[in-house]
Amino acid sequence: IEIYSLHVDCKVTSRFAHTVITSKIVNRANESREVTFEVELPKTAFITNFSMSIDGKVYPGIIKEKASAQKEYDTAVSSGQSAGLVKISGRKLEQFHVSVSIAAASKVTFELTYEELLKRQVGKFELLIKVRPKQLVKHFQIDVHIFEPQGIGFLETDSTFMTNELTEALTKVQNETKAHILFKPTVDQQKINPELDETLLNGDFVVRYDVKRGATAGDIQIVNGYFVHYFAPHEMPVFPKNVVFVIDRSGSMAGRKIEQTRDALVKILQDLRPEDHFSFITFNSKVAEWKSSLLQATAENVASAAGFVQTLPASGGTNINHALLTAVSVLDKAERLPERSVSMIILLTDGQPTSGESNVEVIQENIQKAVNGKYALFCLGFGFDVSYKFLEKMALSNGGIARRIYENADAALQLQGFYQEVATPILMKIEMQYPENAIEGLTKNNFKLFFEGSEIIVSGKISNELDLLPVEIKAQSHSSDLTLKEEANVKEKEQVFQNQSYIFGNFIERLWAYLTIQQLLEKSISAQEEDRKTLEAHVLELSLRYSFVTPLTSMVVTKPSGQQQMELANKPTEAG
Repeated sequence: IEIYSLHVDCKVTSRFAHTVITSKIVNRANESREVTFEVELPKTAFITNFSMSIDGKVYPGIIKEKASAQKEYDTAVSSGQSAGLVKISGRKLEQFHVSVSIAAASKVTFELTYEELLKRQVGKFELLIKVRPKQLVKHFQIDVHIFEPQGIGFLETDSTFMTNELTEALTKVQNETKAHILFKPTVDQQKINPELDETLLNGDFVVRYDVKRGATAGDIQIVNGYFVHYFAPHEMPVFPKNVVFVIDRSGSMAGRKIEQTRDALVKILQDLRPEDHFSFITFNSKVAEWKSSLLQATAENVASAAGFVQTLPASGGTNINHALLTAVSVLDKAERLPERSVSMIILLTDGQPTSGESNVEVIQENIQKAVNGKYALFCLGFGFDVSYKFLEKMALSNGGIARRIYENADAALQLQGFYQEVATPILMKIEMQYPENAIEGLTKNNFKLFFEGSEIIVSGKISNELDLLPVEIKAQSHSSDLTLKEEANVKEKEQVFQNQSYIFGNFIERLWAYLTIQQLLEKSISAQEEDRKTLEAHVLELSLRYSFVTPLTSMVVTKPSGQQQMELANKPTEAG
């Protein structure tokens, strides 16, 4: 079985990435063989298209409502074969895997398309392409085109498998608003050594970049009546933080996990600013407060905390409810905190609640009532014994996010990396306002907090013949209340994309659909049953209209007769 051509074609237009992977394979055996197409794609992406063509006949994947696709599948297939074509395969990736049997000397072309909106984290956008052909490929190439009308501020490529020889196969061409990256190694360049037919190409190929930012009220782009508004202020004073770290020291944390937690906390303590306040609560079946109140992050207090953290033992059960309620009361009782400051609770746990209140619904209710919108709660789930669904719901219901920390050698770095993302709040209570009667389908437009290095994105449809789209942003910064205003000239903005050859025409509309789906799915996690059904119905309608494989749709893949006739591609989720 020879893969004679493998192309990864990626077009990023204003953060929206459209990737097509095409693999051409020939069966050189003198009998029929099974051929496998296996690619990894980012978890944040949605598959939008798949097809196989065998000797010129095309077998397309068809996107349907998940429930009806499942029913159809159950009818067509004898039970016990439902492995599904997509599964989570790591921190950032999921794997799409399909096999088909082809006759001697036959050729098959697989083509998979997926789309995602790149998310700015710590000052960069990251495009991740996973490369693992498992054999030498005659025509191999990765072709990335980026177009950012705001201008490209910096651009770098990075790869886990680069050698000096392979670097020669990489070219980068860049001007003010466009970049083209081409990686096209010859068969000889792909070899681990000249004698063996083994490939070096195994790992991540990453493109990182950021855009230039001039206008204070962000940047607006418009195509075919849909707009997207990017807002990422920088060089603003940072809010002092009041942070309560709630750390699980139950028996299951013993050993490597508690060591990595200690390492990470010692580094995080060094990153606190002198005007921040902090405290620690540690818990197993019992809850212990390090100090009875929040302390200012003076050099002395930080040193004393580091001493405490380094001796954290681990044994006993897991009382998440009591620990979080204690954290809320520490913030409630706190005195002499900076008037304009951001209060947050960061929970790190590796297990289910086993002591005290163990009903997750009751815990969620208790915490939401206690927090009452005053503080942001971030939940870090260490490993796979946590109920991620529970942590995610709790975080999203209280203005924060959840994150899984993987039990690997770099767990301490993962924890620090998460802290880095929330370390510098520079705006709070951000409202993005647009003319009410002129916009339809507006995505989320008010945000509790904005952290340096991230980006706020709002999108919608301009409903009537507007010439000017006025925008007003209201927010609180550390020093003052802000009002930023901007007017976008619709015709001028539409012009920007008109003569771009490699842009897919309705990309802002697709970006709007992608963003709307992601936000509705997130909202449904913490919604009540009735609301959840409404939100999911909306997600389903958009997923079908724009052909996205989301948690509510499935792609039905059919195969030539005489083989297992159909298989399903579903979207896996972190909460399982």
